Amino acid sequence: MNLPVLTIVVPCYNEQEVLSKTSEELSSILKELLDSRVISERSAILFVDDGSVDDTWDLIQMESVQNSLVKGLKLAGNVGHQNALLAGLATAQKHSDCVISIDADLQDDIQVIKEMVEKYNQGYDIVYGVRDQRKKDTIFKRTTALSFYRMMGKLGIKLIPNHADFRLMSKRALGELLKYKERNLFLRGMIPMIGFSSAEVFYDRKEREAGESKYPLKKMISFALDGITSFSVAPIRCVTYIGFLTLFISVVAGSYALIQKTLGNTQSGWTSIMISLWIIGGLQLIGIGIVGEYIGKIFKEVKQRPIYAIDVDNYTEDQKGQANQENQYKSR
Repeated sequence: MNLPVLTIVVPCYNEQEVLSKTSEELSSILKELLDSRVISERSAILFVDDGSVDDTWDLIQMESVQNSLVKGLKLAGNVGHQNALLAGLATAQKHSDCVISIDADLQDDIQVIKEMVEKYNQGYDIVYGVRDQRKKDTIFKRTTALSFYRMMGKLGIKLIPNHADFRLMSKRALGELLKYKERNLFLRGMIPMIGFSSAEVFYDRKEREAGESKYPLKKMISFALDGITSFSVAPIRCVTYIGFLTLFISVVAGSYALIQKTLGNTQSGWTSIMISLWIIGGLQLIGIGIVGEYIGKIFKEVKQRPIYAIDVDNYTEDQKGQANQENQYKSR
């Protein structure tokens, strides 16, 4: 029986405070799986440096020298979490039978990696890591997150509630994911669209070990808007509905005004005119803004620019070196 090659992909941006700890803990999990003969000895941890401006890449290089399980991928610039994650997944897919993605902050419970691999061995192509509860979140974050999932469901967008980017994907599932060519990435919505057999594992999320969150409120809002506008035309359709509703109200109000004028009951209506102008103007600006969001996405898509550039890839170099050694050995 051939053991599957597992790669754990870890996107990193300015994670110097936590990287050594992350490497140590993930290495410990991989060694347990190796000792249990669940995964191949060619399994690895791939750290993806997303254009960090601190010592993250230096630490990755140091870890790769000291720890044979650690590999590194350095992007030429900062391209954002989703693009960096996709770069790591695309690189790992070439050398792996299954790939697990996880953030570097150690908030996701790495112990469930064993359960993910077990699910993969049972035949599942995608295994989602799902938060069992959100007690450690603030009331605001918990409420907004749950509201977001409900809203996405009503818009017809299939998401796994309380799931972020902690998941296992098989080689063939990754192959299907890489066929999606859009530049506006929302992997949480794209992966359920693949449709292969999937399972869920549940865990409690921990506090961040060190460093600062890379997803403040502003980025979270932007991420949510990307998710909505990348998968549904419902917002722009709502603008159309609002337009028809406003037209209907205007017809009713206009009819009322004509009747009052005919009856001779008209009075100066400066306040009502000003209020109506502000409301209609506001609705127009909202509509233009939503249309602009979609036009902006079309603008990005039609340019077909690469979403990332790889500066250093010691994973591929190491794999080539291992392959050459194996070929030399076989030729003897």
